[in-house]
Parts: sequence; structure tokens; C-alpha cells
Amino acid sequence: MKEKFYISTAIAYTSGKPHIGNTYEIVLADAIARFKRLMGYDVYFQTGTDEHGEKIEIKAKEAGKQPQEFVDEIALEVRRIWDVMNTSYDCFMRTTTPVHEECVKKIFKRLYEQGDIYKDEYEGLYCTPCESFFTETQLIDGKCPDCGRDVHKMKEEAYFLKLSKYSKQLEEYIETHPHFIEPESRKNEMINNFIKPGLQDLCVSRTSFTWGVPVEFDPGHIVYVWIDALSNYITMLGYNPEGESSERFHKYWPADLHLIGKDILRFHTIYWPIILMALDLPLPNQVFGHPWLLCGNDKMSKSKGNIIYADDLVSLFGTDAVRYYLLHEIPFASDGTFTYELLIERINSDLANILGNLVNRTISMSKKYFDGIVKEPIASEDIDQELINIVSKAPKRVEEKMNEYRVADAIDEVFEIFRRSNKYIDETMPWALAKDPEKQSRLATVLYNLLEAIRSGAVLLQAFLPETADAIFKQLNTENRFIDSLKEFNGLDIGIELSEPSPLFARIDKDKKMLEIEEYNRNKM
Repeated sequence: MKEKFYISTAIAYTSGKPHIGNTYEIVLADAIARFKRLMGYDVYFQTGTDEHGEKIEIKAKEAGKQPQEFVDEIALEVRRIWDVMNTSYDCFMRTTTPVHEECVKKIFKRLYEQGDIYKDEYEGLYCTPCESFFTETQLIDGKCPDCGRDVHKMKEEAYFLKLSKYSKQLEEYIETHPHFIEPESRKNEMINNFIKPGLQDLCVSRTSFTWGVPVEFDPGHIVYVWIDALSNYITMLGYNPEGESSERFHKYWPADLHLIGKDILRFHTIYWPIILMALDLPLPNQVFGHPWLLCGNDKMSKSKGNIIYADDLVSLFGTDAVRYYLLHEIPFASDGTFTYELLIERINSDLANILGNLVNRTISMSKKYFDGIVKEPIASEDIDQELINIVSKAPKRVEEKMNEYRVADAIDEVFEIFRRSNKYIDETMPWALAKDPEKQSRLATVLYNLLEAIRSGAVLLQAFLPETADAIFKQLNTENRFIDSLKEFNGLDIGIELSEPSPLFARIDKDKKMLEIEEYNRNKM
């Protein structure tokens, strides 16, 4: 039996097309999911769309469409972009799916019947874009603390979830499970800023709009986003709040990792755990609040006019180049920055020079000197061992980094193989060996070591740049792409014939590319 691993992203809100900052999360989750599969886990990877709420109702009306028609179009666009980024999700859920809606109704009813939800009246300051209520003291300069927009007073009858009832239990859980919230700084923020000052009971129904899951026993009320959206992590597994849940639910729950943006950490580490406690369900093993991708120094927003979309970047640079930038350039616990200039620099320095050049010249030399036939390495020297050691230690080092979700650091470990291989070429000088008939065995050994190092790196690279890894295996003419093949430095079969070399990444002329980008963006307007 394989060990299971359930990873989820937050579900994308269907108010508009997701930008590159939103796309970072799905690519990050995909790299983790792919790596876990590579390591032999039975992975369940869920993503999807959050499709209810007042903002959707307003947006649909502005577009002259019915809400369902509006969210159908946006959900299709979200899924298209996730596919453009070559993400390997197992389930793309939608909160308008009947299975989800029926389960949400049952969850709400159960929580009400057991006394964890009660009816009252709510009066407060409400931010429509964030669909959140705030107190005067929570506002920043009189504006919403999350998005900076105006708030307005609102009073309505509502149902409330008793957060206060579970506050102490949640605090104790977080304290006794030190890795439940990661990174560490995010955990301290939740405890000190929200839990210790005292949790206010949470408004979980609305009456001022109709686009949502109705409260079954009180039709004037709509189930609010917190119970509706957050429940997606269990509804699509077949959770049944009124009886026996599905085999799939028992197999995969609790989730091993909820991967979410740091701005919605409160919902996933306070509201969601309390809902699960009230349902008497185990909590997810870990909630990881990842940083943001900034455009220059600013968070992306339509009002600032700095929105960049993933599909546009893929059209200009290719899927794996964009994946590489997203995965490599955003630090573990602090925000990353996107600019076209930085992306071009990374493609040229890392993808074209370090990786592409290595693969191209190694295969070209093998074609030139041995007609592309992989020869047996029978003339080893001491200088070979350093390269072999780096390749041999890489899988463990990558695994250690990935276990902590330090994806950028894990990629660096893979690229260390390629960097050391380039150095090895300079040290051994195959072109000089080729001139000496007595050193053909040594030349064959050097080229084998390089080819095997490239293959080993490609095995690990599958999690991060799957298309590039596939292209490398194709040029090596090997299907030996499994993690177990890295236990010894001999995974490339002797006697196979390499395919023709083909450039993986071309160097980019920055000035020409910037002009192309300007033209592309003008045509998009």
C-alpha cells in the first residue's frame, strides 16, 4: 500500500480571470504533488473555484448575465490557465456542483442542530469585495484592512458560528502541533493577533443577496462563504455529515497540506479548524501560508494596472520558463518580485546557459565522437568522483528541502548537478581527449558520466519542469526516469543510441524581447 498524500490549493474566486500571482499557488502545489508522486506516494491533488457570493451576483449583473452563466465562463477560464501551466490536479471542484451544495446544506444543518450555530442580528462595517465584516478598530484609515477599499454599515439577521466555544481548544491544538501552521511567523501572527485577544462568533449566513447555497430550514438565508467555500476540502471526497462517508474520504482525509496565500491564513487556521472540530473531524496536518508574487514592488491589482496573466507569459516565453521563474524566484517566507527583465535574465543564465547548453553540447559530443552510442565507462579517474558524489547526494537533499516545502532550494539542488557537470566538462576537456586515439576509453567514460548526471538531474526535474524533463529523456532515448534509478550511478543503459540534440532553451536578446512584449501587450488591448 502506498502512503497517501492529499494536497489542496485554495479555490479561486470566480470574479475574474486569475493573474500570475494567483497562478503561483497552483504551480507551487503542482510541484509538490509531482514530487510526492515521484517519491511513490498515492497523491490526491485538489483545486477548483469558489463561485457564490454577493460580489459574483453584482459582477454577473454588470455583465448582463445570470450568475451561473457568469461563473461557468470564469471557471472554464481558470481551468484553462491551470492546464496551460501543465498542472496535474486530480480534482477540479466547483462550489456550484450539486454534490458540494447538498453537503454544505447538511453541514450547516448539523452544526445548527447541535448548537454550534445560532440565529441573531448582525450590525457592522462590511467590505463587499472581501465579503467580510470589520469593527471600527480593525479598519486602517477608515478602509478595509484587507483590500484598502471603502466599507459600509450593514445590519441584517444572520446565523453565527460559535468560534468562542472552540477558541481554547484551537489554541491548545496549535501550541501542541508546532508544524500545523507554517511558516513559523504565520503561526505567531494567528495566535497573538486573533486567538489570544478573543474570537468573536462568526457570521455564517446572509440575507442581502440570493446567489449561494440556501439554508435548508430557513430559505431567506444563504450559507455564507466560510462554510460554503472551506467545506470544499471534504465535500468532494464524499464526506457525509449525516451518516457514513465514502471510502475515498476515509482514505485521504485529513489533508496533508492546505497550500494557501498568506492573506487567507486566518480563514484556514481559525474558521476551518473550528468547523472541523465542531464536526468531530481530524484537522489537516499542515496549513502553509505562502508569500505573494509582487509586480515590481506592488501587489497586483486591476486598479493599479499592473496585472500580468500566466497564459500571456507562456505565449511569450513557454510554460516551463514561467514555471521555473515562479518556483525558483519566490522565497520560502517572503514575497517575490516579477519583472520581465528578471524573467529574461533567469532564462538566459539558468535555463539556457546552465541547463540547455550542458545538454546540447554533451549530446553533440557523443554524436560527434561515438555516433551517439552510449559506451561503457571503464576508464575512471579520481576527478570523476566529485561529480558522482554530487549526483548521488542530490535526491536526499532535494527530498529534505521538499519535505519543508522549500521548493526554490530544492530546485537549486537539482541545478547543482548541472552546474557541476559544466565544470566537469571544463576539467576533463573531452575535445582534447578526442584527439588522442589512446584515450578513447577515457573519453567514453567522461561522456557517460555527463549523460548519467544529466539523466539523474532530469529525473528530479520532473517535479518542477515536466516538459523539459521529458525533452531531456527523449534526447537521451531512455525511459529510465524513476526515482529508484538514482540509487546507483549507472541508470543509463550501455549501447543505446542517443537521439538528435535539440536546444531546450534559446538565449533571449533582452532589448528585442522587450519590444516584442510591448507589441504583444498593445495587440491585447
